[in-house]
Amino acid sequence: MRQNTKQNIMNVKCGRNVKIADFVNLYGCEIGDNTKIGAFVEIQKGAKIGRNCKISSHTFICEGVTLEEGVFVGHNVSFINDKYPRARNTGSELQTDADWKVTPTIVKKDASIGSGATILCGITIGEGSIVGAGSVVTRNVSKYTIVAGNPARCLRKLK
Repeated sequence: MRQNTKQNIMNVKCGRNVKIADFVNLYGCEIGDNTKIGAFVEIQKGAKIGRNCKISSHTFICEGVTLEEGVFVGHNVSFINDKYPRARNTGSELQTDADWKVTPTIVKKDASIGSGATILCGITIGEGSIVGAGSVVTRNVSKYTIVAGNPARCLRKLK
């Protein structure tokens, strides 16, 4: 792993001791101290990653996503930031930033998201919670709760 690769990192506010693998695309985001980012990850403008997070390979973190301190994100996790995505606007032209609104998502501290999960926008994943691999999270997850499935449902509470 290497730190601060100039060819694929633009306008990133990067904390101390951040480890970034090759083939990562970061722009206009914030990354906290001691965070580790795996290969083939994209983190878009306006995304905020807290301290001591681990983001595994092939993950997509879009604009409007906030990961608080100590969050684990498994391989191939996708976040969504648009409730009603369309290619064209009402005038049949390709959409621009003016045609849609970012819907934020928050992952609270010490939460874990399993590989292959999809996280829809406008939700909060609670502190210390766990999202099972392959889950589709469509609504808020309470703190210290394990959820899994499509759509993700509560399996049990953690102590």
